[in-house]
Amino acid sequence: MKVFDIDENTLSLSLYSEVTNSKELLDSMQAGKLEPEVALLNASLIPDVFPVLAAAHKTLRAKARESLTTRSLHSELVYNYSGSKHISESLKRCGISDNSTYILAAWFDAAPDDIKAIGNIIAGKEIDLEELKGRANTAQIQKHYKISVLELEMGSLADAITCRIAARDAL
Repeated sequence: MKVFDIDENTLSLSLYSEVTNSKELLDSMQAGKLEPEVALLNASLIPDVFPVLAAAHKTLRAKARESLTTRSLHSELVYNYSGSKHISESLKRCGISDNSTYILAAWFDAAPDDIKAIGNIIAGKEIDLEELKGRANTAQIQKHYKISVLELEMGSLADAITCRIAARDAL
């Protein structure tokens, strides 16, 4: 787990592989009963933590302006990471599914008890965040974000995603 400072808040990130209870996690999230509340992202769409931090910053700005698009701060993070303007599509594509085995857990301003609780509710192996780069599904990311080969010659996959996150509302 790693904690990042974003303005006056923190974002804690934990990466899990070999997750066996994603269906139960998804059901709890959809019912609004996941405690503590946490964003669970499809980690295969994340080549680096920087785009997640950009989405988190955008989420916190929306909260400060009282203009969240989704019902909760953590679902807003998943929505902002997706780069799409369609909420349900964003949550399906960038959030977890019934059979997800590779998950990035992200939560804002986590208390020590919350950190312990997250480790207890996710049945999987916590791995180092550095593994994101090697495990990213590049083809799936390029298709989802419509990233061309030419664009990748000028910048990284993480840069391309971050640009889409930042520019979504302007398009």
